[in-house]
Formats: sequence, C-alpha cells, structure tokens
Amino acid sequence: MSSSLPQVNPAIYSQLLAEKAALLRQTFAEFNPPKLEVFASPASHYRLRTEFRVWHEGDDLFYAMFEIGEDPKKDRTLVRMEQYPVAGKEINRLMPLLLDAIRDKPLLRHRLFQVEFLTTLSGQVLLSLIYHRQLEDEWEIAAKKLQEQLGVMIIGRARKQKRVLEQDFVVEALQVNGQTLLYKQVEGSFTQPNPWICQSMLEWADAVSSLKADEEKRDLVELYCGNGNFTLALANNFRQLLGTEISRTSVAAGQYNIQANKIDNVRIERIAAEDFSKALNEPNSEEASKFNLQAYDFSTVLVDPPRAGLDNDTLAQVQNYECIIYISCNPATLAENLKTLTLTHRIERLAFFDQFPYTHHAECGVYLVRH
Repeated sequence: MSSSLPQVNPAIYSQLLAEKAALLRQTFAEFNPPKLEVFASPASHYRLRTEFRVWHEGDDLFYAMFEIGEDPKKDRTLVRMEQYPVAGKEINRLMPLLLDAIRDKPLLRHRLFQVEFLTTLSGQVLLSLIYHRQLEDEWEIAAKKLQEQLGVMIIGRARKQKRVLEQDFVVEALQVNGQTLLYKQVEGSFTQPNPWICQSMLEWADAVSSLKADEEKRDLVELYCGNGNFTLALANNFRQLLGTEISRTSVAAGQYNIQANKIDNVRIERIAAEDFSKALNEPNSEEASKFNLQAYDFSTVLVDPPRAGLDNDTLAQVQNYECIIYISCNPATLAENLKTLTLTHRIERLAFFDQFPYTHHAECGVYLVRH
C-alpha cells in the first residue's frame, strides 16, 4: 500500500514487457549471457493476494490505497478503490460483496482498519479483517455468519489478538509440467503473489536441473527455501533435497507440503543461510551432525535470497557447487553477485519472469555451471 499504484493497461503490456526485457539485457550484458528467456504474466488480474485500507467517512465505507510521491512521509494521495485490476478476479468479485455485507453491521464494521485477501487458483479464499479494537465473542458470532454468507474463511486481527474461525491458511494447487503440487500458504507469511509466473519459474527451474540421459542423480541444497516452493518441484531431478529457511512458519508449511505431496526425498530445516554455510564448511561441527550433512552429495545449490542478494560468506559457499540456480527479485544485487560467481561459473541460462507487471520490478533466474 505504500508505493505507486500500477496502472493496468493490457493494450500496452507487450510493449512494457519488451522494455523491461531490454533493460535486463543491458544490465547483464557485461557477462555475455545466452539469449534472455522471457516469461509473460497475464496482462491483468494476476495478483492473488492483496490488502486494502478500509476508509470510513460518515456512513460511507470504501477500500483505499495511497499513491506515494517523492517524499513518502508527506506526499500521499488517497485513492478510492472500487475495483483493482491488479488483483485476481475472485478478489474483485468479493470486494463490493464484503463491504455491502458489513456496512450496516456495527459488530463487523466498527474500527475495521484493513482487509487482506489471500486467494488461490484452487478456489480457496482467506480474508483477514484487521481492527483497531479488541474482538469479543459477539464479533466472532457475527463473523461466522459473514464467513458462511460469502463462502470464504475469515481471520480477525487486533493488537496482540488473532481469532481464527476455521483455519489461517489456504492450500494452493500449482501445475508444473503436468504434475499438480499442493502448497500450504499461511496468512501473513511470504508466498509468490502471481501464481501463473510462479508456475513458469518452477517449470524453468525443473528444466534447467533435469538430468541428461547418462547422468546419475545427486543432491540439491536450497537456501531461503520458504515453504518449499522450488524444493518440492525439483524433487524428481535429485536423489535427496535439503531446504533451509529461518522462518518457523515457512518451515512448518514446508513440512506440511512434503506430506501433502507424498514426497520422500526432501527435508526442510530451520537455520539461517549464514549459519548453514558455516556448517557446510565445518563437516565435523555439531550443526553438520544435526543435519546429517555427511550423507549428502550436493551437486547443485538453489538460492532465492531477499532483495539484498547473497552475503559474502554465502556467496563464497555457493561457489563450491557444480551448478547454481539463482532466483532473484532484484536485478541490481544479482548483477553484483554475478561479478563474483562468474569468476568460477559460466551462465548457461538467463530468464526474466514478469512477476509484477506495470512496475519496474523484475524477477530473474540464472543457471550457472562451474567452468
């Protein structure tokens, strides 16, 4: 909500996509990469999670976002949101229905501050209603009726309070090269907002890591694995896979996903990437024993770091692997990291995934193989 709002115009999407791709080619030109693979998003209704402020003006009630100018603290323009073409069709369908359902119900409306929508391709909807007041039992009774009326799941939040009426997650079903993968997505935790692009990313990672006919399966380690988004999709290409993640919620979701997909060669463990790198460098350490690292024969590492990119220690650790799959949400830090990685590895594949159309943001994938 604290950024410039994308201006959705499907008529010019192809042109904007081409311009972003051209900029990325320029960004990575110094590395002499192969042809950039470009994966387009749907031109509208591509984001399946979003959040809105709820604005109260007398009897009026509406969704709001803010256009942010050069000074984020002072230059903020309130924008009334009747519909939001960035968001999925189900979110747009529910937007007016929710407001109409609570407009004349003080128990549900009073001091409602924000609404968060989390939806899926599989048809599940989770609404988080966030209040500037404590929620009593009477609220829950009214919210359960609203939940039934709208055919959704509802969570109520207030300061130091969370009321879950049914469950606090959805289960997404993604199609990856003909295989259906189930992913638990927990309210408030990170998940890929554009599932069509997420499917493209998973299929690309599957393709670059697929074995040649004469190769034997070895092992993959993934840093920053989240809920196992990539780890699970690549399970068929490796003997064993070990994913690491610092978020307890994401680790728990990842372990749920392993069971839901009946995958028996994946482990997801909670540890910071920096600490895991140290464990890999010290095979006799307590951490190395804890994760049974001696049993692995890692050939490939997959990293999907935050916008800051890889820290120096993790960067050095990543260079130890024969193959690197690097997923990046920040081309600038990716380019900086590639200055180091291309000293030991060559770029075999380079991809652009348009996760966030009509913005300057670009998601990239790089596949590197040791010289």
